[in-house]
Amino acid sequence: MSLANQFAAYTAWRTLLSNDIGEFQAWLGDNELSDGQTDLRLSQLQERLREDRLNVAFVAEFSRGKSELINAIFFADYGNRMLPSSAGRTTMCPTELLFDGNKLPCVELLPIQTRASNAGVGEYKRFPEEWTVLPLDIESPEAMQEALRHVSETTRVTPEEAGRLGFEVGGGEIDLYRVGDDGLVEVPRWRHALINFPHPLLKQGLVILDTPGLNAIGAEPELTLSLLPNAHAVLFILAADTGVTQSDLTIWKEHICTGGSTRRGRMVVLNKIDGQWDELKSPAEIDAEIARQAQSCADILDLSVAQVFPVSAQKGLVAKVNGDAGLLARSRLPALENALSGELIPAKRDIVCESTESEFGDVSKRVRGLLDSRLRGLHEQLSELTELRGKNKGVVEYMMGKVRAEKEEFEAGLQRYYAVRSVFSTLTNNLFGHLGLDGLRQLTGQTREAMLEASFSKTLSDAMGGFFAKARESLAKSNHEVGEILAMMEAVYKRFAVEHGLKLGAPTAFSLLRYEKELDRLQAWCDTHLNTVVTLLTHDKRNITQKFFEEVAIQVRRAFERANKDAEVWLRAIMAPMETQVREHQIQLKRRLESIKRIHQATDTLEDRIVELESVEQSLQRQLAELHGIVARVEQLLSPAQMAELRAA
Repeated sequence: MSLANQFAAYTAWRTLLSNDIGEFQAWLGDNELSDGQTDLRLSQLQERLREDRLNVAFVAEFSRGKSELINAIFFADYGNRMLPSSAGRTTMCPTELLFDGNKLPCVELLPIQTRASNAGVGEYKRFPEEWTVLPLDIESPEAMQEALRHVSETTRVTPEEAGRLGFEVGGGEIDLYRVGDDGLVEVPRWRHALINFPHPLLKQGLVILDTPGLNAIGAEPELTLSLLPNAHAVLFILAADTGVTQSDLTIWKEHICTGGSTRRGRMVVLNKIDGQWDELKSPAEIDAEIARQAQSCADILDLSVAQVFPVSAQKGLVAKVNGDAGLLARSRLPALENALSGELIPAKRDIVCESTESEFGDVSKRVRGLLDSRLRGLHEQLSELTELRGKNKGVVEYMMGKVRAEKEEFEAGLQRYYAVRSVFSTLTNNLFGHLGLDGLRQLTGQTREAMLEASFSKTLSDAMGGFFAKARESLAKSNHEVGEILAMMEAVYKRFAVEHGLKLGAPTAFSLLRYEKELDRLQAWCDTHLNTVVTLLTHDKRNITQKFFEEVAIQVRRAFERANKDAEVWLRAIMAPMETQVREHQIQLKRRLESIKRIHQATDTLEDRIVELESVEQSLQRQLAELHGIVARVEQLLSPAQMAELRAA
């Protein structure tokens, strides 16, 4: 099965999952089991499923065949080359191919001059007026080719301007940015490109990132610290005729195989093997030559040869367009596609399953607990009323007094609940005092001031190290507050379960470990790219300061923003079961007391009330059965076997 078909199966699975969650949300509304918070959580879950993206990045030096490989894997069904692919440099700036239904087909280009600011590409995506927008005529292949060629454009600037924009200007042969005879330097005209194209795969959520070579990758922080690390798959392309060059090795070590180990979804593609197709050699000799080259690349990159995929993207594209099965097999493209789908789809599905199980599971457990509580209260009412059959007025008065005493006891216990709410509010404020963005903004301002005023390299280095130390301290203090909140809620859950019979289970746990690891990753990058003796001694402090805040501090802020959102969701989730159960228990006690009062006032209503409650019991049993069916459907979709069934369909 092709990668396109695998992706279609994944999209169909995701759609089924979203539909079932939508039905669950509607069912809750129809049965008056929802509230504002639950409705919001399910709406946000569906929104995440609808906007789910599958990010695939293609990384290589110039002229390795990235654009042709993208055409061959994803766009052969289009019948032509979607991306321009020819000799020389066809991609001068990072290019994202995606589909946004809220926009017309277009090419959006961010001017290179925006590099002079401290804002990253992600920030500029919020300001459409900063981009140059060119319409994309999808009915005309020629017009599309012409529009897409803009990603190859360059401009000439002074050496000083080039340096200010982040391009290292040199005079050697290996330097891409050299001063020409006119005293100017040729640099990319655009900083980033977004191609909004209504291709079926892009409509389903695929996002393709086409990157330029080493010099451009190293100069663009959004690539090194965000886009590449967060890609679900990275294909590193080499040329079969050159093998691993020094610049290839630099890209691999600094931007893909960071930390000395490869992550899931990182693959090496040895492209242009058709250059080895010599008519004077036998197929066995050709295969042996390709195998030797693949083994050599694997040895240099410290990989298993099974992770290196020799292909001919150009021949694979031609074979797909012309329906030539023999040429397609010889191009070896299907082997790469199978490996990519085997890595990419399961990894992405695991991420979606994990987040869905957590959110949906929590909501469904709350609803189940609510229905169980109502059923338990109903059974207590029925038991009490059944015992009153044939009893005199004194017994009814005794029963009424018993329920009233129970209600008063619970209301006295509510004082502890309100006290818990007060302490919970204080701990929450403490948590966001450490984790909140106000403190991070203050730290960022202090660090910037210290770096700009630094007279010595050590002062500059200490300021960067201090930034990370204080950010870690904030996370550590936040983790302490999380532990306090969790311990308190565990004790309260148990107490209310013992004293009032509330079924609360265990409160949801929470950890900031992923954000601590993100800080580790960012500091490791900083320590190898900015906070080094060579960099501190050879670069202007203002340039280092700008790079630190443009490339590192902005990523730390984004990590704290995500941590804040996760903490807010957790705090709502940990308090919500308590609030729901307390409210429901109050309602049940009130109903029991009202029932006995009515019977005390008119004993002939006893049988009518019992019949009424039995009818309500049947309704609750029906709701529980329906809930069980909905949960079973979602759990089946989240099971590993379901995706296999969709792929086989």
